[in-house]
Amino acid sequence: MGLTFPGTLMERMGMEVLEHSVERTVVRMPVEGNTQRVGILHGGATAALAETAGSLAASTAVRDDQTIVVGVELSISHLRTAREGTVTATAVPEHLGRTSTVHLVRIEDEGGRLISTARISNRLIPRRAD
Repeated sequence: MGLTFPGTLMERMGMEVLEHSVERTVVRMPVEGNTQRVGILHGGATAALAETAGSLAASTAVRDDQTIVVGVELSISHLRTAREGTVTATAVPEHLGRTSTVHLVRIEDEGGRLISTARISNRLIPRRAD
């Protein structure tokens, strides 16, 4: 699939969408360029990856082009560090409602080791006419 979104945080952080469906959304990100000063994956970068995967996954619940997805809550647990390679976030739905969604996100390194887990809630709201 290889979806990218030019001019966004996703592009700046090197995120790439590998899969995108109602059942699961998968987004990959390099560790390099997204580290703390001590050389390990930054927790904020990991959170951005989790929110990106969860929000993209939530967009599959949108039925028209007049509705947008906005994150309202993110809870993340960092379990292991990563120093190199890529990390991959996989978001699966826990709740797909008319006005809200909840997704569970697993972030793993290239070896399949669990780096972080997250839960993201999104709202589906009408697009404002500006």
